[in-house]
Amino acid sequence: GALSAAAAGAGRAGPGRGMALLDLALEGMAIFGFILFLVLWLMHFMAIIYTLGDTGQQGDSNLGPPANLCILFTVVAMLSIHLTSLCDAALIGTVSWLSRLHLNKKATDKQPYSKLPGVSLLKPLKGVDPNLINNLETFFELDYPKYEVLLCVQDHDDPAIDVCKKLLGKYPNVDARLFIGGKKVGINPKINNLMPGYEVAKYDLIWICDSGIRVIPDTLTDMVNQMTEKVGLVHGLPYVADRQGFAATLEQVYFGTSHPRSYISANVTGFKCVTGMSCLMRKDVLDQAGGLIAFAQYIAEDYFMAKAIADRGWRFAMSTQVAMQNSGSYSISQFQSRMIRWTKLRINMLPATIICEPISECFVASLIIGWAAHHVFRWDIMVFFMCHCLAWFIFDYIQLRGVQGGTLCFSKLDYAVAWFIRESMTIYIFLSALWDPTISWRTGRYRLRCGGTAEEILD
Repeated sequence: GALSAAAAGAGRAGPGRGMALLDLALEGMAIFGFILFLVLWLMHFMAIIYTLGDTGQQGDSNLGPPANLCILFTVVAMLSIHLTSLCDAALIGTVSWLSRLHLNKKATDKQPYSKLPGVSLLKPLKGVDPNLINNLETFFELDYPKYEVLLCVQDHDDPAIDVCKKLLGKYPNVDARLFIGGKKVGINPKINNLMPGYEVAKYDLIWICDSGIRVIPDTLTDMVNQMTEKVGLVHGLPYVADRQGFAATLEQVYFGTSHPRSYISANVTGFKCVTGMSCLMRKDVLDQAGGLIAFAQYIAEDYFMAKAIADRGWRFAMSTQVAMQNSGSYSISQFQSRMIRWTKLRINMLPATIICEPISECFVASLIIGWAAHHVFRWDIMVFFMCHCLAWFIFDYIQLRGVQGGTLCFSKLDYAVAWFIRESMTIYIFLSALWDPTISWRTGRYRLRCGGTAEEILD
């Protein structure tokens, strides 16, 4: 009888404990939703404050100090609705720190022009697009006292060779050389292409800059001025030049909203987040890590080069000018393929991306946070979802204007359509990256290995 009573009591207590565990799990999920809200909006906040400078990259910025104050007040007011007074105090401290940081501003502490150190520019080239010659020519017209241009072309029949020879003839006073053939040292085609130029580079600073980048005369001066005593790498925030067509608008919206939000937040908070589109590095530090050849086993060589520099105690700095992409060949399918390739690399190098990346996108995050608000405050999920997406949409537009540094070349309707399409394709891009781990890049296909290394797939 006693055993039967005990069993009956255990049976009655079981469902009660199960409900308690379920309630605890729901409370934990709600807390996670509010933490996600705080983190994502702090990322919005950091990116907007950083990008609202006083001078424009492509024109005069329409967002001056009054706009900064209005946006700052709006952000603080939004966050204060759900934050405690302690979080508000931390937010105010963050504001005072970030208010000193701006993109698109002129550096105040400049080295004397005649004492600027020499720079070796490594330019990897493959193929020709309609903007290549104009992009390359901007590097021959840099206002810098001492630099060399090392043009590297992999294939002997590449039409880029004729473009290079034309510029070499047009600018005989520029210290520039052409290297054809590359050197096979690993699976990374970019490293293989750059090796001949790297081996003969004569200056202590190496500037690796992609073929699709366009610069203005003082770009190199700005980057060198950021290379202070304890800095080992200077990089630029990737952005896209004004071009025609909806595909160009889509790229510009992405590189002005989602990408800089993560990129700037990571760099402000001390995480290593560097793209190899435009990087100025100390050659002796790279040589200590084994030289350029040490990174030929990786596809994402920029991440591992940055890691090697950081592991040796050097800091990173961001240029006050963006890395202006100006490729003449672009389409929606090319953009989508590029995003899938980047996602595959991030998943392989940083497995936490599998969880962190989807929940940092607008629609997924709005659903999670909306459910948390419904669970705690009994707010309508769909109403909160729509309001949260609208706020995200507006703040992305403000941030885009800040990165642009002036008037956009497309209408607000174009922005709205491109923003919605970009946000809608994020889940497809992420699932596509998980479905097929191989990477197609340039003329090769590669299979990623755990840790970031890769092997070439030979058909």
